[in-house]
Amino acid sequence: MTRTIYINDQFVSEQDAKISIFDRGFLFADAIYEVSAVVEGRLVDNDLHLTRLERSLGEIDIPMPMPKEDIIKLQAELIRRNNLREGVVYIQITRGTAERDFGYAADMKPNFVMLTQVKNITNSAGAKNGIAIDLAPDNRWTRRDIKTTMLLAQVLAKKTAHDAGYQDVWLVEDNHITEGGSSSAFIITKDNVLITRPNSNKILPGCTRKAVLKIAEEQNLTVEERLFTPEEAFNAKEAFLTSASSFVTPVIRIQEHVIADGRPGPLTLRLQEIYMELARTGSEPII
Repeated sequence: MTRTIYINDQFVSEQDAKISIFDRGFLFADAIYEVSAVVEGRLVDNDLHLTRLERSLGEIDIPMPMPKEDIIKLQAELIRRNNLREGVVYIQITRGTAERDFGYAADMKPNFVMLTQVKNITNSAGAKNGIAIDLAPDNRWTRRDIKTTMLLAQVLAKKTAHDAGYQDVWLVEDNHITEGGSSSAFIITKDNVLITRPNSNKILPGCTRKAVLKIAEEQNLTVEERLFTPEEAFNAKEAFLTSASSFVTPVIRIQEHVIADGRPGPLTLRLQEIYMELARTGSEPII
């Protein structure tokens, strides 16, 4: 069975899903994307993702192709057609199709694509046992708060990390950790203070990050949104990352530095447990 893809007002098989070579997403990475998780047939934090989608599009002057309520209906239909129980729904909206030119017309019609991917999110080895991560220079452009498809720096950093035996990578600028290649970075100090970098143009405002910070505050965990160095991370009591496709994933080693005893920490596991439960119960099942 092949997947069904949504593309510009149509549901088609993946073999028939085609876009012009003159699409500006293909030519210029002139496009925005979003990823929402699906667990037990339920969309997770989808309202946060669609709000961020709308903001990112506005920041680069691409109109929303339709109201958010209509996008949700299409997401649900795509999930049903693909019988997706656990995985993600990927959305990509490009500025549109035109002859290759840096300039663009104000009335271009965006191209809108959605697809599903099956992923083991809730029961992955990394979620259970933790992961080891590398560090790499942050070579991205300065508007990282916009979720564009311009991801070459992350692609190269992740490939280098994976080739060296790591499961992921955190990026470093001016001797401070910004974020992961596709995730938000957190540490917990020996005084049980949860630290993550504050939102700015330097990082993407993570949706899972936002949900986890809310959980942490509800659990009366002290939270500090501030810059932190690799050295602080090496000496942390616990560390973890968050993303839509990995939820709360413990980090047990950063380069050669083992975090605490090299096992997922209790506070990280508690946050993971609460977030997992909300993912399983936070919205109505679609299938």
